[in-house]
Amino acid sequence: MIAIADTSPLRYLIMIGEVELLPKLFERIVIPEAIVSELQAEGAPLQVRQWTEQTPHWLEIAPNPSNIPEVTQTLHSGEQAAIALALDCHANLLIIDEKAARQIAQRLGIQITGVIGILKIAAKRQLIEPSEVVQKLRQTNFRMSNQLFRQLLDS
Repeated sequence: MIAIADTSPLRYLIMIGEVELLPKLFERIVIPEAIVSELQAEGAPLQVRQWTEQTPHWLEIAPNPSNIPEVTQTLHSGEQAAIALALDCHANLLIIDEKAARQIAQRLGIQITGVIGILKIAAKRQLIEPSEVVQKLRQTNFRMSNQLFRQLLDS
């Protein structure tokens, strides 16, 4: 199974110490170069920037696709590249959190999930303790409703 990841889910999985879930859940995890640039940006948390300095062996970094769908032009460059790469690779899943990007990806026929979806899968496979992960997420600036937190806790 090929999963393409956008910046936000990677960022939060790194921040809560759960990024190593990805190779346990997917055969291949691929990101375009634009995502690496966003993870290394000056405003990114230090631990995220440090993680990108020596990416793990399981993470594949692909060149940015040249055929960006016109419908994605209102999105950030990383989201555009992730959606285009998901289309190019015929990815099984796009891991993306931003609402507008998720809607566009779905319209393009791409299967999506976000960081909460990843954590729910991991909880069902008993790879994480949901209450610990929710506590870690709440210590970041990750924004989500209490209802979604409860859904994760109920996993």
